[in-house]
Amino acid sequence: MKFQNEDFEQKTFKNIDFTDKNLSNTIFIDCIFLKCNFSNTTIDNTRFQNTTFEKCKIMGINFELSSRFLFSFIFNECLISTSVFSNLKIKDTKFLDCQINNCDFFGTDLTNCDFKKSDLEGTRFDDTNMTNASFREATNYIFNPDKNLLKKTKFSYPEVVSLLKTYDIVID
Repeated sequence: MKFQNEDFEQKTFKNIDFTDKNLSNTIFIDCIFLKCNFSNTTIDNTRFQNTTFEKCKIMGINFELSSRFLFSFIFNECLISTSVFSNLKIKDTKFLDCQINNCDFFGTDLTNCDFKKSDLEGTRFDDTNMTNASFREATNYIFNPDKNLLKKTKFSYPEVVSLLKTYDIVID
């Protein structure tokens, strides 16, 4: 099946391996990806509008290069690794029960985003707007509260204590 320069609407893609594929200039509207592999997939100017990724593997993807027109998606139970979400406005995005490891969120607008039950080990946040974002039940996040906008941001105990690691203090 050809994907580059194509338009897909209300389509479900199941168990498709997009490894090293080029999806540039493709439009996905109201689509669902179920158990798909996106390893080193090229998504230059690809449009994701109301797109859901369910139990997918997403590795080495630079979402910063995708189209920002009506940009919206949901990630549920995905493995997301070494991917870039920098300089994006991804308000209201849900990252539910995901492993988000070694990813970059620099200059990203995460207003109202939900990271519930996600493991954020090695993921970097800097100059990020986290207004009303939820990190409830999320684990392994470490970022500097002074370098990100935290306003009404939600956290769970005991993980919220990890925010103090940046201050080089001792907690007994």
